[in-house]
Amino acid sequence: MSDPMPDAQPQFMTVGDGEAAREIAMLVRPAQTGNTAPSLVWLSGYRSDMSGTKALELDGLARELGVACIRLDYSGHGLSGGSFRDGTISRWLEEALAVIRHLGPDRIILVGSSMGGWIALRLAQELARQGGPKLAGMVLIAPAPDFTSELIEPNLTAKERKSLAERGYFEERSQYSPEPNIYTRALIEDGRKNRVLDGMIETGCPVHILQGMKDPDVPHAHAMKLLEHLPADDVVLTFVRDGDHRLSRPGDIALLLSAVKGIIRSSTNMQMPI
Repeated sequence: MSDPMPDAQPQFMTVGDGEAAREIAMLVRPAQTGNTAPSLVWLSGYRSDMSGTKALELDGLARELGVACIRLDYSGHGLSGGSFRDGTISRWLEEALAVIRHLGPDRIILVGSSMGGWIALRLAQELARQGGPKLAGMVLIAPAPDFTSELIEPNLTAKERKSLAERGYFEERSQYSPEPNIYTRALIEDGRKNRVLDGMIETGCPVHILQGMKDPDVPHAHAMKLLEHLPADDVVLTFVRDGDHRLSRPGDIALLLSAVKGIIRSSTNMQMPI
């Protein structure tokens, strides 16, 4: 069967002014005519991009169901401009918000992986404060809210602290790339300003969290902690007993797509294919 909607070409928009201006890449799949389901918005993790396995699978689901799907690369990631070392949660949040406002969907479902889960939660707060598209739901995969203050800072070695103080960053080996992970002092300091686990988080929508119990990067206790800060929302937490951080295996992907379908179903009268 031929794809009725060919894959979109990247679009670009400028976010920020003057020296802070950077070109942000996005891939936008429009909804099929007459489809009123919320638009899916993909939010990648740290050093991940909109062409990863889960992002592609989400876009495939959107194509299958005829719903809109928005993916973007943060600055310093993928096809976007800007330097990775300039990246902070505030900066990447600004970019995600700018893309959503630029495209102007009526309703959205945020699908955030790892750091993208933190950005999704901050987006919910900013949209509630500033107005914007209605949040119809969230699916968070191994969400890492406040990871700079909760998971990195308490575990810094003396050598890493020295590197942060003297060079403004430290490096650590990555399990997922030959290039090391780089964490800057700016990222860590900015992370403190974007904390969400310091009070009640009100998203005003259903939330489905998927978390691997063998995740070496974001311990499953972190998902439990997030749950405690979402007392007002309809939250489902699914533990994957042998799941890692990426949750990209076929069975993990099936859980992700099922969670997204469930939220689409609950927000529309749309009949879901099994």
